[in-house]
Amino acid sequence: MSEPTAAEPLSKAEIRKLKGQAQRLEASVRLGRGGVSPAFLTGLDRELAQHQLVKVRLYDLKEQRHEVAEQLARQSASHLVTVIGHVVVLYRPKPAQGAEAAPAS
Repeated sequence: MSEPTAAEPLSKAEIRKLKGQAQRLEASVRLGRGGVSPAFLTGLDRELAQHQLVKVRLYDLKEQRHEVAEQLARQSASHLVTVIGHVVVLYRPKPAQGAEAAPAS
């Protein structure tokens, strides 16, 4: 995967709102021994495209959780909302309707 460009930072109010929404979510993605592999990033990308706000539970990378969280946000072109314990919360807004795809011929 190529390095995506950095998105506009979230405001403090947006982060507070997203943290509140994340409290009601279960971790839908789990990162274990395989680490941040292309297959993991593909699954994370799919979850972000579908749900926008995703919790990732870290199992074997607990000591490096802050570095891994920043890496996940960078490689998935998402915003790092927060790291709480061994859970990372990521947010990526859906693209605007006109920017999604060109019309099919």
